Amino acid sequence: MKRIIISGGGTGGHIYPAITIYKEIAAMTDAEFLYIGTEKGLEATLVPKEGIPFKTLPVEGLNRNLSVRALVTLGKTLGSLVKANRIISEFKPDIVIGTGGYVCGPILLAAALRHVPTLIQEQNTIGGITNKILSRFVDVVAVGFEEAQKAFVKAKRIVYTGNPVRPEVLVDTREEGRSFFNLQNDEFAVLIAGGSRGARSINTAMIEVHKHFKDKKGIKLIHVTGTGEYERVLDALGIKDGQAYSETSVILPYLHEMPKALAAADLAVFRAGAVGLAELTVRGIPSILIPYPYAAEDHQTYNARALVSAGAARMIVDKMLQGNDLIGEIEYFMQNPAERARMSVAAKALGKPQAAHDIAQLALDIAK
Repeated sequence: MKRIIISGGGTGGHIYPAITIYKEIAAMTDAEFLYIGTEKGLEATLVPKEGIPFKTLPVEGLNRNLSVRALVTLGKTLGSLVKANRIISEFKPDIVIGTGGYVCGPILLAAALRHVPTLIQEQNTIGGITNKILSRFVDVVAVGFEEAQKAFVKAKRIVYTGNPVRPEVLVDTREEGRSFFNLQNDEFAVLIAGGSRGARSINTAMIEVHKHFKDKKGIKLIHVTGTGEYERVLDALGIKDGQAYSETSVILPYLHEMPKALAAADLAVFRAGAVGLAELTVRGIPSILIPYPYAAEDHQTYNARALVSAGAARMIVDKMLQGNDLIGEIEYFMQNPAERARMSVAAKALGKPQAAHDIAQLALDIAK
């Protein structure tokens, strides 16, 4: 039986790929797993819910300015290396897999220095700082975008696998998705989502979009505001929770049935996080991307550009976004089915539905 450590932390963009890879390996072989995360990160909530044994390291992002806080962080990092080394000794993994975030540093470095096989999975076109450092030590870097290979010139081995997509995204047919949202055949379905907490700039622009398309036939706006933005959007539209704004608009704080919405959508308005883009491309959905401008090293802009240059998406810069821009883009796509079809083919060409399986197989191939 294989013994496998998986680590990834901080944001859902690191944690969801880790969980998807875990599930894929578990389906392929008998294995014992251990997940390494932090106490404060989102992984401390998500990972135990999946029933994966979970341990933490006291690690934080290094502050580049010399200060007392930076020295405390450095001390925690050194302490986490000692603890990571102890975990390696006790668990005796056959492979250690990292999907990004500061917590990956100590456990992957400890494993690599002890010649335990190691793999990192980089989701973005611009490699994260932890993964860039680790790439000099680990056995394999699996990249989600072809463009990301340039970030890892010192790596021993790079494999372009694409980003892992949760299996449920691939299950529903278009007919099932559209039936779930009660969509007619001739209705143009737009899925708008800015992440679990919501994207203020997108939601603000969408207020004008909802007003413009109110009760117009032939279009349905499925708008997932994020839990933190839901009440603000409802207030701006003059409605209360549970009230419908119009037959055209479906406004939700959160959507558990996102795979069904993806199956139903003709067009998506999204941020440009790697996980969301992987799901859009495997479903072949044309998109309008508004990258989050404060992402580390502006990686969302680079992610978006990869889709734009492939002809799979159009991009609006966050600070330039206005309601009229979105209205114009949506109307353009409604009126140009041939362009939609072309972009759908381009998006699907970028999609890697087998990515999770390929990464899992790669990990098993290099495991001791």
